[in-house]
Amino acid sequence: MSHCVVPSAEAILDREFQVLDKGFIRLIDYLGGDERVVQAARVSYSLGTKSYREDAGLIDYLLRNRHTSPFEQVVMTFHVKLPIFAARQWVRHRTARLNEISGRYSVMKEDFYVPQPENVAFQSTDNKQARSSQRLEPENAEAVRSCLAEGQKQAYQGYTNLIEQGIARELARINLPLSLYTELYWQIDLHNLFHFLELRLHPHAQKEIRCYAETLLTITKHIAPRCVESFERHILEGVSLSREEVEELRRRLGKSGAPELDKKELERLEEKLGLNL
Repeated sequence: MSHCVVPSAEAILDREFQVLDKGFIRLIDYLGGDERVVQAARVSYSLGTKSYREDAGLIDYLLRNRHTSPFEQVVMTFHVKLPIFAARQWVRHRTARLNEISGRYSVMKEDFYVPQPENVAFQSTDNKQARSSQRLEPENAEAVRSCLAEGQKQAYQGYTNLIEQGIARELARINLPLSLYTELYWQIDLHNLFHFLELRLHPHAQKEIRCYAETLLTITKHIAPRCVESFERHILEGVSLSREEVEELRRRLGKSGAPELDKKELERLEEKLGLNL
């Protein structure tokens, strides 16, 4: 089979999956799915057509053992609308191809992100780049939201005033805040998408970009469900252990005479495994 058509992916082409208050992700196009991964792998192994169960087993084997090149054969193009601060984190993943709307050519829309009250929180005391789990009282959260919205309104009014005066768009835009929504086309292969999702679905990732990652995962399940199932089992819900952590587990099971981990290392191992050793 030279061309893979995935009915569940065809069914969601151009459909907007809403994210945050004004954002979305749309699947614009795709190349291949689970079958493409299987085809690519079997070129290497010179095997014939197998059953559905055997295909799923092969995908699981490939992902579990980090044979990544067959997953690169699946390519997806997304249309994404997201706040600029999230886009800054997004484009750090340089294994994709993208094209973003230009504020030099287009007049930017008055679309800004304002977090929901439950997402307004204080700075974390133990994580320099994140918010804490301590939420504000409802009236204080609304005050923060009003402050953000007012600043956005003033910035956009200044922008439109400059545009109306004939000032160049590339200059008028420079005071617009990071909460402004931008749009981009983003094309990536499945292997690198899984790497993106592994990082951006992590609890330490910013809440807003996690929302986009969750939506990307949902869309990808329509394209390559067996690949996503293996990704969730072995990467998303799995853990990677250091040599010392493996030795600690062996020692605890009575199979090694390795010295105990120090307190910080033991806490790190407990966090990875989600239990108290």
